[in-house]
Amino acid sequence: MRFDAVVVGLGPGGEHAAYRLLGAGKNVAVVERELIGGECSYWACIPSKTLIRPPEARSEAKRAAGISEPSMSWPEVAAYRDFMVRDYDDSSQVKIYEEMGATVFKGAGRLAGLGVVEVGDERIEADDVLLGTGSDPVIPDIEGINEIELWTNREATALKEIPASSVIMGGGPVGLELAQMLARFGSKVSLVQRPDRLLNRETAEISKLLAGYVAEDDIDVHTGAEVVRTRRDGNTSVAVLKDGTELRGDVIVAATGRRPRVADLGLETIGVKVEHGVPIDERCRVADGVWALGDVTGVSLFTHVAKYQGRVIAHNILGRDRVADYRAIPRVVFCDPEIATVGLTEEQARERGLDVVAASIDLAAVLARPITYEQDPRGHLGVVADRATKTLVGAWAVAPLASEWIHEAVLAIRAQIPVDVLMDTVAQFPTYSEGYLLALEKLDI
Repeated sequence: MRFDAVVVGLGPGGEHAAYRLLGAGKNVAVVERELIGGECSYWACIPSKTLIRPPEARSEAKRAAGISEPSMSWPEVAAYRDFMVRDYDDSSQVKIYEEMGATVFKGAGRLAGLGVVEVGDERIEADDVLLGTGSDPVIPDIEGINEIELWTNREATALKEIPASSVIMGGGPVGLELAQMLARFGSKVSLVQRPDRLLNRETAEISKLLAGYVAEDDIDVHTGAEVVRTRRDGNTSVAVLKDGTELRGDVIVAATGRRPRVADLGLETIGVKVEHGVPIDERCRVADGVWALGDVTGVSLFTHVAKYQGRVIAHNILGRDRVADYRAIPRVVFCDPEIATVGLTEEQARERGLDVVAASIDLAAVLARPITYEQDPRGHLGVVADRATKTLVGAWAVAPLASEWIHEAVLAIRAQIPVDVLMDTVAQFPTYSEGYLLALEKLDI
């Protein structure tokens, strides 16, 4: 069988590319070994945000004046989660693709030379092959890890009952979101982070703020700590830290990162060696007629990056030359309050040799919106600017709805909008976005 294009891996990025190619009239085959929609749709973004929202709404109600604290019904939350993940059934998605004119192959696809993909006994030929096979969770190599009740994001977001206690390894975005969600549903949570602060890849000011908010949910945090072995004690899983501390839980959750899923992709048949992710150029091209997108590239393991790369590839296949630019990729942790960042931290910028200046403000102390939004208002905003170009190179916010209004900074960094123009922009009153003016005015630039 021959097609114009074959998409191997139907996560959000693969779907994004496939939809565009089908919409342009291309004859497309799609290959998926699990469920069409991928990790994001069934075990990550969609179920996790669905589970996070009810306790977040409860917290918001508690902070608003004159509202009684609402109750939560776990069975109803779980049922809605199941609805959102289509009960882990992609038959409707298969039908949609077939109605769009695509040929659907369910199975693991691998390259068998340029322009050839094998799926089981099927041999598919195509002018263009798109690889979007995603990533797998990293399971720590710890003594006794196979003896305990171990969850990854998959088990954690598909859970049927809330565990009475849980231990989470990893204080990055996944670990933090799961820790707060479980704690707010009543689980006694311990969180172990090997670096000396939570969310250590972001600026230290965020970590300091985050530590205070995590403490409000009675999460037992151990930073600068490491699980060196685990064991089973009856129905309890035990994590033993390097200093001898023992943390006990009904489950232990590994939130220790992800790695590109490159095994058995057949890249050697086209002369491509893989060390981490599938190597791509600025157009997401691997080789002539071979493209890669999303987590499998190792570039930036976010759903929105996968979708972006899917657009870049589709445009290039359709003859619209396009280069990917990763300077302004937003990063959000959907905790309460939300943590949103984009671009470089002050430390990262200086490491790159930039002459930068940074400023941060307490939004609750200077804006009307935080006070109207909630009692005991929260919110901080930071900006990083390059003195030479007088443009933003980074920004961060820890505040309600930060995932929505970080995009002013995303656009400013991507378009290299001068700081003077940003300061001459009129923001709606009262909004959190007003904070950008006050933060920018603090810059010595």
